[in-house]
Amino acid sequence: MSSLAGKPEPILHVNRGLWLGLLGIVIFSATLPLTKLAVGSAGAPQLSPWFVTFGRAAVAGVLSVLYLLVQRARGDLALPGRDQWGLLAFTALGVVVGFPLFLALALQFVPSTHGAVITGLLPLATAVVAAVWFRQKPSAAFWACALLGTLLVLTFMVIRSANSAGQFSLHLADVFLLLAMLSAAFGYIGGARLTPTLGAERVICWVLVMSLPVTLPLACLHAPSDWRGIDPASWWAFAYLAVFSMWIGFFAWYRGLALGGAVRVSQVQLAQPFLSMLFAQPLLGEKLDAITVGFGLAVIATVFVGKKMPVGVVK
Repeated sequence: MSSLAGKPEPILHVNRGLWLGLLGIVIFSATLPLTKLAVGSAGAPQLSPWFVTFGRAAVAGVLSVLYLLVQRARGDLALPGRDQWGLLAFTALGVVVGFPLFLALALQFVPSTHGAVITGLLPLATAVVAAVWFRQKPSAAFWACALLGTLLVLTFMVIRSANSAGQFSLHLADVFLLLAMLSAAFGYIGGARLTPTLGAERVICWVLVMSLPVTLPLACLHAPSDWRGIDPASWWAFAYLAVFSMWIGFFAWYRGLALGGAVRVSQVQLAQPFLSMLFAQPLLGEKLDAITVGFGLAVIATVFVGKKMPVGVVK
């Protein structure tokens, strides 16, 4: 087994990393249906995708300023090093701008369950980025489990996206969702790379604080002109996205990636699309049927098998 930096870690750390990663994924799983609730649909729009993207980052950025000030008062705050600011900016592009913006743009046109299926490819994308970046070498069996889970997700996507003639077509919303997935993969790994030295909480806080000069003005620019015309449920959804999806969830997620190894813990994401579907049922009334449950159980099974497979280090 390997840690983020490629050094062997005690099994206790790996298990703790997996549990923290799972906690982060549970928090993130509500992001898709709540983003859909926040932006509405093309026929009944609510908050602008641009406001949701920059507004949630601005709120989380203000919370981050308060958190860092508390840490400073306790004498437990160190500024990022000169060589870390670039990676913080890179991470911000992925998790502050890229993922939430492309996701919000896509969910104006497709159900959140559709988005959940496509972003199910995120574990494989994250694992590939991690393997190259951290010079890790997953075993063939590990990759087999990851590919099997991804194949299940792709099969499900094809089944659900087929038209009445049984033909699969790629929509603009699908392109946005794929871009959101890639943005998240790079942002996750960038943040995970910084966590061992800065700490999980400080990574996302510094990312959000350094983004404030951009996110706060853009949030004000794209704020709704008629605040009373927005459904209260959309505002509650926006609040969750700002506090949990954009902030607290990363506390658990980045620490989990650092403790358990980015390649291994990233596979917990395989459960995210189906958890998102479970959340979508009560939040949006989107249907959950036997096919969805069956594919969900099959994909989750690959996670438990895959986490037992060895992950080495390229020498």
